[in-house]
Amino acid sequence: MSWWGKALGGAFGFMIGGPLGALMGIAFGHSFDRGIGLLDDPGAGSADQERIQAAFFTATFSVMGYIAKADGRVTADEIRLAQAVMDRLGLDSEMRASAKKLFNEGKSSDFPIDEVMDQFRSEVHRRTTLIQMFLEIQLQAAYADGVMHPAEKEALAGICRHLGIPLAQLDRLEEMLRAGFGRGGYDAAAAKTSLDDAYHLLGVDDSVSDVDLKKSYRRLMSQHHPDKLVAKGLPEQMLKDATEKTQQIKAAYELIRKSRA
Repeated sequence: MSWWGKALGGAFGFMIGGPLGALMGIAFGHSFDRGIGLLDDPGAGSADQERIQAAFFTATFSVMGYIAKADGRVTADEIRLAQAVMDRLGLDSEMRASAKKLFNEGKSSDFPIDEVMDQFRSEVHRRTTLIQMFLEIQLQAAYADGVMHPAEKEALAGICRHLGIPLAQLDRLEEMLRAGFGRGGYDAAAAKTSLDDAYHLLGVDDSVSDVDLKKSYRRLMSQHHPDKLVAKGLPEQMLKDATEKTQQIKAAYELIRKSRA
């Protein structure tokens, strides 16, 4: 059985209710909104990984559609980014069709973003690394066309408020993204001028001490360690993405260390 088949079965077994359940029903043709689910009692069965994976998948693609439409139009670049995420997940044709349905639901004018985010936060049970991975994907969606529109920034700020993420952290992640983090193309050894980007990628400035630099490096490596993310509910198909990010973090750290030698 495929990963999504397992996650879907687990989610259905728990009868996820609320907006995520309704979205699953639209995407997969099942009545996921029949029951109130375990969201009314976060302590009951809260460690179920398949349920978390299903919630992560559903929220990721629907909110990507919401972010893409935040500035009033969906560009070809934003659609290509959504397709790239589908590729990283290794979705077959049937699952891609379901992901596209979720994306389209997110574009609708009555998409319940507040309720979806509140439920997603409850589902992932304060797994901060998983929430950060979700936010990084949404930031990439906002920058898919090369610029962050004010409406997209406002939408992301609202998402952060519902997920309990400080806006300062959103700004830091945005700086990391601008430095090439998460785009699969950061090469710290490729150009001498990339030193500033390396500092941004690690979330520090060039005045940071060696001790604090190492702390930031270790924190980021821990947050993006593939095994830890999968244990927290990240779909295994996104391991490649997580691995690339740890390589980027390591490359940036090594570049800074060499510049200080």
